[in-house]
Amino acid sequence: MGKGTLYIVSAPSGAGKSSLIAALLETNPTYAMKVSVSHTTRGMRPGEEDGVHYHFIRKETFEELIAKGEFLEYAEVFGNYYGTSRIWIEDNLKKGIDIFLDIDWQGAQQIRQQMPQAKSIFILPPSKEELERRLTARGQDSDTVIAKRMNEARSEISHYAEYDYVIVNDDFDVALIDLKAIIRAERLKEEKQAAKYNPMLTELLAE
Repeated sequence: MGKGTLYIVSAPSGAGKSSLIAALLETNPTYAMKVSVSHTTRGMRPGEEDGVHYHFIRKETFEELIAKGEFLEYAEVFGNYYGTSRIWIEDNLKKGIDIFLDIDWQGAQQIRQQMPQAKSIFILPPSKEELERRLTARGQDSDTVIAKRMNEARSEISHYAEYDYVIVNDDFDVALIDLKAIIRAERLKEEKQAAKYNPMLTELLAE
């Protein structure tokens, strides 16, 4: 069995990365795939489940894990920690499972430093106007928050060239096809095929 691939997926808020990842996992059962669930010290919000949306832990526990080097990346945001478990990711990759990490460009840089073999995908909106329309249509944020997200989007998008692949999410179905194509191409690489079909290759090459 070959190792799985760690996929870093970044995008400005409203570009559709979470929806694309969810659709990929629902409609592409050919390969084993999981979304990484981060650890956090913030409180659980209504409707959230431990182990599904986040692993909710105490601040002291999080800091102990930092000291042990058990996070691939972590950050403190508004007084709360957020981090990605190194052990969970490495264990699943060894099992041949592809892992998707929904993370911003800063976290992506930390991950690349420690796992340079990871593949990275950036999701772009087709225009600023469409991005703002999507943020408004969600009905979740005030005009002030939307304006802040638009400003953050410019900063996030400025790092698109650091990524291996870029997908423009203009038509959702087309963007999903593009995402599936990336995963399939990575799965068809020689080293993965060699590991998957080792007995067959041995037989084919036998004299």
